[in-house]
Parts: sequence; C-alpha cells; structure tokens
Amino acid sequence: MSVPLTSLFIAGQSRPASDNGTYEVRNPYSQEVIGLAAAATSQDCKDAIDAAQIAYTSWENTPLSTRRDIFIKAAELLSGDKYKQKFAAALHQETSAVDFVIGYNILVGIEWLREYAGMALQYKARTFPSVYPGGNVVEVRKAKGVVFAIAPWNAPLILTLRAISIPIICGNAVVLKSSEASPRCQATIVELLNEAGLPSGVLNFLSTSRSDAPGLVSEIIAHPFVRAVNFTGSDVVGRAIAAEAAKYLKPCVFELGGKAAVVVLEDADLERAARAITSSALAHSGQVCMSTERVIVARTVAPALKEALTVLFSKIRAGGPGSDLSAVFREDSAVKITQMINDAKEKGATLLVGDGTRQGAVVQPHLVADVKPDMWIWNRETFGPVTTLVEFDTVDEAIELANSTDYSLTCALWTQNLNATFDVGSRLRASYVNINGPTIHMEGPAEGMGGLGGATGYGHFSIDSFTDVKSLIIHPSYTVPYPLVG
Repeated sequence: MSVPLTSLFIAGQSRPASDNGTYEVRNPYSQEVIGLAAAATSQDCKDAIDAAQIAYTSWENTPLSTRRDIFIKAAELLSGDKYKQKFAAALHQETSAVDFVIGYNILVGIEWLREYAGMALQYKARTFPSVYPGGNVVEVRKAKGVVFAIAPWNAPLILTLRAISIPIICGNAVVLKSSEASPRCQATIVELLNEAGLPSGVLNFLSTSRSDAPGLVSEIIAHPFVRAVNFTGSDVVGRAIAAEAAKYLKPCVFELGGKAAVVVLEDADLERAARAITSSALAHSGQVCMSTERVIVARTVAPALKEALTVLFSKIRAGGPGSDLSAVFREDSAVKITQMINDAKEKGATLLVGDGTRQGAVVQPHLVADVKPDMWIWNRETFGPVTTLVEFDTVDEAIELANSTDYSLTCALWTQNLNATFDVGSRLRASYVNINGPTIHMEGPAEGMGGLGGATGYGHFSIDSFTDVKSLIIHPSYTVPYPLVG
C-alpha cells in the first residue's frame, strides 16, 4: 500500500530532495509506516536560504496591512473543514495524538494566527529628543533577514506557527526545519500560508532524516544569510544549537522544556488542585513543556492530596485509539521514562500509581511519592505521564524546593491567602506563575528566567526578538562643532 510523500517547499515550489532521498515516518503507537518525507540535502538547504534571502528584500517592504491580511486569511482557512481534516489526520498518524490534543492544536492555531495578525499594530517606531537642542532621535524597526526556525513534534501545529509567524509578520523570511517525526503536519502549515497569499520564498520548508539533521543544522546556522535562530525542544539539542550559533555570534530564541513545580499550601482547595495537577501532568501523555512534573505539598495536607491524585491518576489510561492518552514519542523515550521511575524506586521513592513498566511506546500514568532532590527524576524532565511528590514543613522550604531546578518556564501556587499569592508567588523562579490554576497556561511574552525553560535568557517569541531597533538621529539644523575640525 502506498503512503503519502511529504515534499520540500522552496521558493514557492514543492519539490523532492535533490538526490530524491526520503525517510520513513512511523506512528508512535503502532510503529506502522504512515508516510515518507523528503530527506533534504546540503544543496537543498542552500537553495532554501538563497530563496529566503531574495524574498526578504521585498517582503520587508511589504505594507503591514498586507502582512496582517495574509494571517487573517490563514485563520479563516484553518477554520474550514479542508485544513481541519488535513491537520487532524496528520496529527493522529504522525504523533498518535488523541482527539483532545488534535482539537486543541487547531483551535489555538486559529487563535494564534489572529493574534499574530494583530502584531502588525505593535510594529511602531519611537521618538525622543536628541541631546542636541532642536534635534530628535527616531527608533525604527527593521527585519533581521533570514530566520532559521526549528519546530517540535509534540504540538506541531501551534509551535510551528509560533516559530515562523512572528518572524514573518516582522518582515523576515524563514527557513523552517520540521521535526523528523511530524513533517506532514508542519508542511501543511506551509501549504496553508501559501494558499493565504504568502509570497514565494518568504517561507521555505525542509524535512531531514534524523541522521542528517545535526550536520545540516550546523551548515544552516553557519550560512552568512541566516541572521537569527529559534528552536523549541530539549535542552540537550538546545545546547548544541546555542554552541553553533555562538561561533557566529547569532542571536537565538529558545524554549527548552520544563520541570514545572506546583506548590500546594495548607489552605489550598485540594479538590481543585488535584484536578489541575492531574490535567497538567497527563495531558498529551506529559509531552508538554509546561507539564506538571513536581508537586510540593504541605505535610499537613499531603495525605489528602495524595489520595485525591491517586484516584484521578488511576482512572486515566494510555494506549491506542480511544484511550485517554497516546503513546509517547518513541519507544526509546518510553525506556528513558521507565528508567527514571525505577531509579527513583530503587532510591526509596514510592509508586502510588503505576508499576514502572511500559508496553512498547505506551507508558501508563505514574504518581511517584517520597522523591528526593538528589534523584534523577527530580532533576530532569521526564516528558512522560509522570509526576512526583515531595512534602514540606515551612514555606521557605517549599520555595527552595521549587527553585531547585535548572528549568524556569511555568509553575503553579495553590493558596486562598492573598498575601501568600504575592509573597510566595513572587519568590518562585519561573516566567509564569499560575495562582490556583494549571501549569499548562501562559499569558504575555514573559522573559525567560535564565534557566532551561521559557526563553531561557535568550529572548522570547515577540516582535522585539525578530526585529532590530535602530536609531535615526536627526541632528538640529545648526552646525554642531566636531572634534579636531571644529
């Protein structure tokens, strides 16, 4: 039986790899080959960059209203059955996503396209008086040029839209490298924007085999036309990309995962907290950078919270079609997750839910208590349907435990005390602190806190990250004396 082929998209044209190379794409749950994707070569990458550079020179001068209208049109197209069906099929087959995750990607994708269209209104200059009386300085925004974007598989619709849309609305051209696992879904985004009217070359699409990716990514970053890089994915890969970009002093915008903590104080609404924790810990089998991975609970209410979480976790099952949760990304991911669980068990942790086993790439929900900060599972992102619990006696101890991580994307605080909301909340080291809510929630372009989550101190996904602000210094009409020549 034939399977669909995902092609490259360069300079407004779909095309195979220059050597006609392809690689197989498999469903994570069934391991069935559900597609082939073009395996880009070095020459294909150069062609994509050249096309982007040519397109950028005219796209940057395109009226903001034209850019805005393209994204509004894309939102309208995504709202229709044609693209909903295309994305639903690709998400299910390539990532084993369940219906909720598919619907979430599509609904948020529509919302974000409209939001990105509105960013045209933020594209403003700034003026202020010069140090010379009668003079003025005008700060204007200019696109950087060619932006290299690498988007992940776990939310391939919305995270790809974020990776490409903000640079494009700012007047840049983009070379997008898809995840090896979800090329069809991400190529469909390119198709969507192309149909919405995006000019040829403004967005170019590359899919690469897993073995070729490291070398080709290095080549793309090194290319002199590439002016900035954005990447969402693991901190391991992020470090490698940052090292390559540092060689050429190229700015990066990264989101590198998380180890979100939930601090539950004595006065918390435990029933609501348990529901929010369960939802954020298990959504998409925990394969979300904002997933709840650590629960830090006051010792006096820990028994009640454990009981509530055990009941909720025990009701949810992972597996194939019709299950609550999907399989995880790959079988080796499932191996790592269970190794982390069993390492904790061997060091004294207690499994309240789950038995530390897997079935292929399927990992059932796990709730792990009596975890200590020196355990592997405490320090590293599991990216699986797992959360851990640790108890505290004082608020200062809770804050120290919550902040004892390299990650700093999101967290949550459960309390009914207004003073604690501001006192404790402001001391938690995360870009987004959700008060009495799930960790899977962000609002506003908060800066990264310098850890391995959020923008990680490298910038954030906003107009400021994908434009250069330059000052046009308008000198006064009278002659200003110059050193040496008067």
